[in-house]
Amino acid sequence: MGKKICLLEDDEGIREIIEMILTDEQYEVYGFSNVKDFMAFEDKASQDLYLLDVRLPDGDGFNVCQTLKDDDITKGIPVMMMSAHAGLHEMRRSCKAEDFIAKPFDIFDLLKKVDHQLTKGLNH
Repeated sequence: MGKKICLLEDDEGIREIIEMILTDEQYEVYGFSNVKDFMAFEDKASQDLYLLDVRLPDGDGFNVCQTLKDDDITKGIPVMMMSAHAGLHEMRRSCKAEDFIAKPFDIFDLLKKVDHQLTKGLNH
């Protein structure tokens, strides 16, 4: 497997599709449906990218993003936010994520943005 991507998405269908697409592209994907399980994940520091939904059943993806960016261990790892409700401007006000993708998203656009974040230099 290739680079590691941590996915936080509460919609099971969307999570499964993203996991399948990224796995087909040889990424190693760790999927979570809620903030509690994501935060309990022990291997956050070895990830190459975080892909976070904004609206979650037990929290807010912007807060998760900020927690990752405030932590010395994970602050250098790129974060991409996803939302059908929030927009790029709201993301820029709320957290320091590197990129944003609006839902519904085009699969090829998602892959392009993921690839860009993983290849734009040595992230950590």
